[in-house]
Amino acid sequence: MPPLPVFTAETALAKVRAAEDAWNSRDPERVALGYSEDSEWRNRDVFLTGRTEIVAFLRDKWRREQDYRLRKELWAYTGNRIAVRFAYEWHDGAGQWYRSHGNENWEFDGEGLMRRRYASVNDVPIEEGERRITS
Repeated sequence: MPPLPVFTAETALAKVRAAEDAWNSRDPERVALGYSEDSEWRNRDVFLTGRTEIVAFLRDKWRREQDYRLRKELWAYTGNRIAVRFAYEWHDGAGQWYRSHGNENWEFDGEGLMRRRYASVNDVPIEEGERRITS
């Protein structure tokens, strides 16, 4: 998926925006297409391999994390790697809102698909009136 490595500031930012758009769609199949067939993930304390596991993980995630809205920020890039900071907001089934924030390290293959994604995430309960990401 273009843009392809080696990344420039412009192409790294385009990759970040494309990822943000895909994740905000909350469509697990769409998101998974940005990852290699054998992509490796660490998301918090969960380790995944491959698109099938990614899709299942995301389906479960968005069942629990309702009205999910995400923002990603390019932090650094070099060669075929990109680091991002992110924040997203969501609520659980009981209506409690959270702001989740953290960092991701990405590594891409020559086709522009993400082959590794390592995410560290923290959740903070917030009041609905404290939300910052509303669109």
